[in-house]
Amino acid sequence: MLEVIDLSVAYGPVEAVHNVCISVERGSVVTLIGPNGAGKTTILNALSGVVPVRSGKILLKGADITRMSAHRRVSAGIVQVPEGRQVLAGMTVRENLELGGYRRPIKEVHAAIERMEGHFPILRERRQALAGSLSGGEQQMLAIARALIAEPQLLLLDEPSLGLAPLIVKMIFEYICELRNNGQTILLVEQNAQQALSVSSYAYVIESGGLVLEGPAEQLISDPAVIRSYLGQTVSN
Repeated sequence: MLEVIDLSVAYGPVEAVHNVCISVERGSVVTLIGPNGAGKTTILNALSGVVPVRSGKILLKGADITRMSAHRRVSAGIVQVPEGRQVLAGMTVRENLELGGYRRPIKEVHAAIERMEGHFPILRERRQALAGSLSGGEQQMLAIARALIAEPQLLLLDEPSLGLAPLIVKMIFEYICELRNNGQTILLVEQNAQQALSVSSYAYVIESGGLVLEGPAEQLISDPAVIRSYLGQTVSN
């Protein structure tokens, strides 16, 4: 589905990401883990076209989209749920969902909204509420639902558990598993490495803008270096 080749991204003279290579197979969940400021969000923003690429290539289903505009990438199948949700606070829940389907026929959008409200009943209950009045967990549900209404082939999830209560985090990750089981391709950035690795088939460790480790998630979750640095556990000899 996605092939990232020697990706480098800079903010002015500062190179935030350098020579990163990532592959995401169709129907899989792949995760990026690493410390804050490592460049994980920058990678997602480069994939969705929010920030320009300094060098390297981004291939979606074999097609080079490196210089494609952000709105055209949505039409091509890449949709991002940004860190911090970024719902449109002054618009209603329903209006936020409708905007997710701006490129689709209105009848399809209404049907997709019905499906999303089935997955997240609170969105139906609060349909006419302003998005800014929702709790953090409700806003995360809204952000994910809004993205899915666009029918992404590749869903980019940036820190979906950030700032949420444990019960809501559990529900969000259960839904990620459901999406995976239904064939949705997902690239996930997540500080909760244990949760991220548990739902992923493959993972990359990013530090200081570069790739330092990669492998099957089930292998990394038992790697001593990953355990020591990211899983909050001690490693016995």
